Order: sequence, then C-alpha cells, then structure tokens
Amino acid sequence: MHPPPWSADRPGPPHRSAMGEPPDLSDLAAGRLAIVGNAPDPRDHSAAIDSAERVVRFNNAAGFRGHTGSRLDWLALVNRGGQMREWLDDPAFPDRPAIRAAKAFLFPFPALPPERAGTGDGACWTQEARARLAPLGAAIHVLTDDLHAEGARILGPDTEGTPNPSTGFLVALALLRQRHPQAPAVHIYGFGFSGWPGHPWEAERRWFAAQEQAGRLRLHRPEEPPGGP
Repeated sequence: MHPPPWSADRPGPPHRSAMGEPPDLSDLAAGRLAIVGNAPDPRDHSAAIDSAERVVRFNNAAGFRGHTGSRLDWLALVNRGGQMREWLDDPAFPDRPAIRAAKAFLFPFPALPPERAGTGDGACWTQEARARLAPLGAAIHVLTDDLHAEGARILGPDTEGTPNPSTGFLVALALLRQRHPQAPAVHIYGFGFSGWPGHPWEAERRWFAAQEQAGRLRLHRPEEPPGGP
C-alpha cells in the first residue's frame, strides 16, 4: 500500500502539460461529490447519488435516470480509440440524455497534435469531439500528460511493466488532488475494478483502498448495503 504523493492536509498542485493548461476542477473541489462508474450493481443508489452537490459520470452513464439517479454535472468521455469514433459517427450523439444533461465534459487523455493523432484503435479524437460538443455550450476540460505520469508513478510499484491507468482511476486521482482539505470524503459508486485486461486493476483497487483508509473517499462495494454522501 503506497501513500499518495501529496500532503494529507492540503490538495496537490495543478497538473500541467506541454500540451495545455491544467483543467479547472474548482467546481468539484468542495462539497459532497459522487463519482459514478459503469460497473454493474443492481442496487438502487439513486437517492444517495442525487443528494450529492456534484455528480461525475463516465461515457454512456450506466443507470442514469434509473438506479444510479438523475443527477449529472460532469461527464468524463474517453477521447481516444474506437468508442469516441463510434460516438462521432452517430448523428444523434449530442442528443443523448447524458450528453444533454452534462454541465461540463472531462476528457481523460491529453490532446495530441494532428500529426500524432493517428487513425487506428488508439487514435486521438479530441479536436473532433470538441467541435461536436461545442454547440452545447458546456465547458470542456482535458487531463494532462503530467497527471498521467503521476498515475503511472503511483501504480508502478504494484504493476509489472509500465502501468496503463483506467479512466476511472485518472479522473478520481485528478479530483482528489484538487479537493480542499476540509472537503468531505468523495463517494464512489459503480467501480468494479475489472474490464479491459490492459489496466492494472489490482493496483488501482489497492490505491482506492488506501484513499478510503485515509478518509479521502468512500467506496461503495457491491456487497455492502446502499449508503450516501
């Protein structure tokens, strides 16, 4: 179990990148915050999640307007690879309920310059996604190279080779780094620590457990009764 690289009594510094300024996450720095992943959980967490002051969801926002509640303030959308390409090919993408409900979008991968964006499975679609979402008027934020490097350093000791952090881990890391010292613990729902085999799931599980032990978050596990912020 490895402690976080920042002090327990103050937030970490903004993560900067040569590709751009750090995202402004001040809207999520205080108050009751719920982060809702997409792992299957048949229990009804809607009342607990909707009682948070801010709610962050991911991609297709499983359970939105159902058993995970009707609140959605920030939506993290994977901006590289086939999933974003599929969304961009869908004329109705901007009209999806989760897209329309979002007050801000968060892209977990740094933008690549056009000459490096590529066209294959790992292609960067940041500019195209920005253009598609811009008419909605919601702010668009992008995590940086430095944040990714920090994540790799945290997960490295528990991972063989170079870690490839999941979107959920990266978003949680970015938000925890900017939380105020007096802010209440972040409530985490729908994190199953499984999926694509390239992510270091066990290392991420241990990091979340360490943050929970430190009082920085509350991880709602499927085997536990529902609870809220």
